[in-house]
Amino acid sequence: MPKPPERQNQGSNGYNPKPLTSKGRSTRERLLVAAKEIFEENGFLDARISDIATRAHLSHGSFYHYFESKEEIFREVAELQEFSLLNHRNAEELASAEKDPLERIKQANRSYLEWYRQEARIMGVIELMSRYDAEINAVRFRHQHQFADRIRISIERLQGEGLAGSALDAGFAGDALGAMVARIAELWLVQDWRDYEMNHVVDQLTLLWANAIGLQSRSVRPRRGQPQPDKKG
Repeated sequence: MPKPPERQNQGSNGYNPKPLTSKGRSTRERLLVAAKEIFEENGFLDARISDIATRAHLSHGSFYHYFESKEEIFREVAELQEFSLLNHRNAEELASAEKDPLERIKQANRSYLEWYRQEARIMGVIELMSRYDAEINAVRFRHQHQFADRIRISIERLQGEGLAGSALDAGFAGDALGAMVARIAELWLVQDWRDYEMNHVVDQLTLLWANAIGLQSRSVRPRRGQPQPDKKG
């Protein structure tokens, strides 16, 4: 999986121009892993910098060599989670031209939901904090836009192949379908809205998605020049 651009120490005046050493990058990574665990266990408000440092096997003062505050490290944890979420939405499946489009959509939905279930605790904290922190909210919106654009491109290709409805606004559909999957995941896996079974959620989301874009299987698509069936009975 691709990784987000590597960040250096970032203070109030911008990025530190000095690159971190290999040891420094490793220490910073340990702090991020520890912070994610502490935020999952305690939430943002009750998490303490001393707890993060202890979990990373560092002194309290060492934390401030890499991050200025609890808010700063939480924002980076959120950035990393959203980046990972975007890539676990399985763009490769959506973009693949080898598989039947319905199977691509199904596998992409499953990949995303299985990842979300694994990361539900930290995603719940991020969702809560995004209501109060403009930077975290901006990160979430940016990645949602990127995912919606991937869906749009996929729908436009299917339209070009005659497999999706030509009257559909692919951009709007990308926004709506991306939001549908994301919201269902949050309601189900974070807020305990209902007790669903994974296969049922995957199947139903895929059915809704396919119906929304008027998806046809390649196996039943009429070939060019082939007469259409008479629907008059």
